[in-house]
Amino acid sequence: MNSIKVALGAIVVGLIVLSMSAFIVDERELAIKFRLGQIAETDYPAGLHFQVPIVNNVRKFDKRIQTLDADPERYLTAEKKNVQVDSFVKWRIGNVETFFKSVGGDFWVANQRLSQVVKDGLRGEFGKRSVQEVISGERDEIMAAITESSRFQAKEFGIEVVDVRIKRVDLPQEVSNSVFRRMEAERDRIAKEFRSEGSEAAERLRADADRQRTVILAEANQKSEKMRGEGDAKATEIYANAYNQDAEFYAFYRSLGAYENTFHSKNDLLVLEPDSEFFQYFTGKKVDQK
Repeated sequence: MNSIKVALGAIVVGLIVLSMSAFIVDERELAIKFRLGQIAETDYPAGLHFQVPIVNNVRKFDKRIQTLDADPERYLTAEKKNVQVDSFVKWRIGNVETFFKSVGGDFWVANQRLSQVVKDGLRGEFGKRSVQEVISGERDEIMAAITESSRFQAKEFGIEVVDVRIKRVDLPQEVSNSVFRRMEAERDRIAKEFRSEGSEAAERLRADADRQRTVILAEANQKSEKMRGEGDAKATEIYANAYNQDAEFYAFYRSLGAYENTFHSKNDLLVLEPDSEFFQYFTGKKVDQK
C-alpha cells in the first residue's frame, strides 16, 4: 500500500516537474530562455521545448506585424512652409534578443523609438521637396525612401520595418484658410473681370444695334420719301392725262371734291357771290377752262 502511495507521489511530482520544465512556442510567438537572469537561448522554432525549472525562465513576444499609427505631425518643406502629415508604420520583431536588450521587450517603448526614427526620416525627406512635390508629385518616392532609411536604423532595436505609409498630406488649418481666402479673392477678381467684359460687350452690341436701327430707319425713310415722290409724280401724270382727255369732266370731278371738303359738316358756312365760279355746276353757268 505504501509503495503505491510512493509511486503515485512520484508520478505527481514528475508531472509537476514536467509541467514546469516544458513550454510551447506558438507560431505567432518568439521566445527567449533565461538562465539565472541572463539570456541563454532565443532561436526557438514553434513547438514543444524544455527548460530547467527555477534555473531557467521563458518570456514570449508577439511576432505578428504591429501597427504604429502616430498622430499627425508638422514638417517644413524646402520652401519653409508647414505641412500636416498623417502616417503609419507596419513593423515586427526582427531579432528578439536585440529587441529585448534595447527596449526591454516593451512594445510601447519600441513604438516610441520607432516613431522618432520615422519622424526624423519624414523631416529629412520633406525638407528636400516643395509643397507641390510632397502633396501630389513624389509621395511614393518619399514613402520608399523613408521605409528604407527607417528599416536600416530600426535594426539596432531588433525591429524590422515592413512598410511606412503616408495617409494624408495637408496644409495646416490656418494656412488652408489663408489659401482658401486667396482663392476666393482670385475667383472674385476673375468674376468681376468677366462681368466687366460682359458689360462692355453688351454696350458694344447695344451701340451697334442702335446704329443699325438708325441706318435702317434712315434708309426706310429715304425709300418711303422716294416712293411718295414717285407716287405723287404718277398721280400728277394721271391727273394731267385725265385733264387732257376730258377737261370738262376733270373740272367737274375736282369741283365735287371741293364741295365735299367744304360742306363736310352741317355747321360749315361759306359766303360767296351767287355767280362765283365755285357754284358753276349749281347755276348751270360754266366757266371756260383754260
